[in-house]
Amino acid sequence: MNKIAIFASGSGTNAENLIKFFKENKKIEISFIFSNNKNAYVLERAKNHNIKYHIFSRTEFYDNQNILRTLKENEIDFIVLAGFLWLIPEYLIDEYPNRIINIHPALLPKYGGKGMYGMNVHKAVAKNNETESGITIHFVNNEYDKGNIIFQAKCPISENDTPEDIAKKVHELEYEHFPVIIENILLDQKS
Repeated sequence: MNKIAIFASGSGTNAENLIKFFKENKKIEISFIFSNNKNAYVLERAKNHNIKYHIFSRTEFYDNQNILRTLKENEIDFIVLAGFLWLIPEYLIDEYPNRIINIHPALLPKYGGKGMYGMNVHKAVAKNNETESGITIHFVNNEYDKGNIIFQAKCPISENDTPEDIAKKVHELEYEHFPVIIENILLDQKS
């Protein structure tokens, strides 16, 4: 069994989509939710699906290895970032090489880096009159949005699209592709 931990800072719509997708899967399960935000709605989603969760502080994440201990104690094989806004520390990257992935709401390398998340990305895409946007799923390294790209999917943007319209199109791509890409990566790594 491949056990996944999801790291999320916000509402957790992608996390819930993943939980539902893997609910009946015999080879992959969402085992744990980690959040750096005690008010994040993703924690309610974890409770609703009887998934263990852990809320942590910046000190716990960066200055000691409690997170790593918790991951190991729960036999976590793979980490998925789904709306998680902090840079992943080196010790986690070293412990989980090519086993931490992130989804970004734009076509990297455009609109990536610190501060480029959520509506900030969609506003920038609209402001620059882009004709397309999309998602990028990538491995995580020690820089924001710079890890090797695994997958991208595009959607057209019209000149009348608001940032909210762009967000809706991008979310649809996230929900469609993210679970399938995770499943493919995990099954490929095991073979």
